[in-house]
Amino acid sequence: APPPLLTEDAGTFRAALPDGGVLLGLDPGTRTIGTALSDAGWRFASAHRTLERGKFGRDLAVLRDLCRERQVAGIVTGLPLNMDGSAGPRAQGARAFARNLAPLGLPVLLWDERWSTAAATRA
Repeated sequence: APPPLLTEDAGTFRAALPDGGVLLGLDPGTRTIGTALSDAGWRFASAHRTLERGKFGRDLAVLRDLCRERQVAGIVTGLPLNMDGSAGPRAQGARAFARNLAPLGLPVLLWDERWSTAAATRA
């Protein structure tokens, strides 16, 4: 089987997904991983749980169970780029985290989160 898709392009990610199914949003921090789940129509996402980070193998097992339990079709994780679009250490860490999700076998979208705080504040 080909390796799962890892992309920063939303159109490519969408094309790799089945019609419908839950998306899992991940916000990996240094001590925790925030999770959110979408509805099957991808209109809404709600905060789910905050996972305490440990060894990555354990974190991956917890995420695998969550994906199985909630029938997750794809994963979206934040990509904290600098405001000029360059990738600093945090963005490099986010890309490494996303690559390490490959054993889950699901498409992964790295989402540019430069404007997400401003958008959330406006909303």
